[in-house]
Amino acid sequence: MIRARSLVKRFQARQAGSGLDDATFVALHNVDFDVERGQIVSLLGPSGCGKTTLLRILAGLISADEGEVVVNNSPVVGPAKDRCMVFQHFGLLPWRSVVENIEFPLQLDGISKEKRRTIAQEYVDLVGLGGFERHYPHEISGGMQQRVGIARALVRKPLLLLMDEPLGALDAQTREQLQQEFLRIIAVTRNTVLFVTHSIEEAITLSDRIVVMASGPGRVVEIIDRPRDLPDLAKHIRHLLREGQVAA
Repeated sequence: MIRARSLVKRFQARQAGSGLDDATFVALHNVDFDVERGQIVSLLGPSGCGKTTLLRILAGLISADEGEVVVNNSPVVGPAKDRCMVFQHFGLLPWRSVVENIEFPLQLDGISKEKRRTIAQEYVDLVGLGGFERHYPHEISGGMQQRVGIARALVRKPLLLLMDEPLGALDAQTREQLQQEFLRIIAVTRNTVLFVTHSIEEAITLSDRIVVMASGPGRVVEIIDRPRDLPDLAKHIRHLLREGQVAA
């Protein structure tokens, strides 16, 4: 589903008033990894290691300076409907109800009101929000708002779901509950998922594969398959992060 080869991304760091030329910041350096169809793969690492930058390259929101990224056998040259993102901050439209937020992408696609409402209701039920269709974002909890965000991304039936710390703003109990709900939902929809997280435990719980990253510059330290089946994995990952002179 995803093939990334030798990805490099640089940014110019402004040094206003310093009298110095702009410095080049290397966000990603020679990043290689693969994601198989139907897998949940986590990008795990500290702030500044390029996880979100990598996700944005895959979404087609920005381009790499070097290297190649292919999704479903096609080079990524820009955004596409078969790749949808879920963000840490829910980004719901406050003047639209739960079901209206979920159906919004279908409205943009020109689908009739009756048809899009029927489709949106299926996803309301899938994410466990039946009975809350007419509630507005300020009337539901943070966990419920993120369910709306997940349903809104899934309603287009994307091939690839890109998730940028979608559970990071939630309290520990809600986050743990939503992890299990997320696994249930993906078991039904069978999406391929790339999931950014800072949490070692979350990556182990959710993932079929973990891409461990380090910073300075952002790079892949190790790729771990079948993490749920491996003993003492959290200890091993912490060791990898220390070796990379970073901290999770």
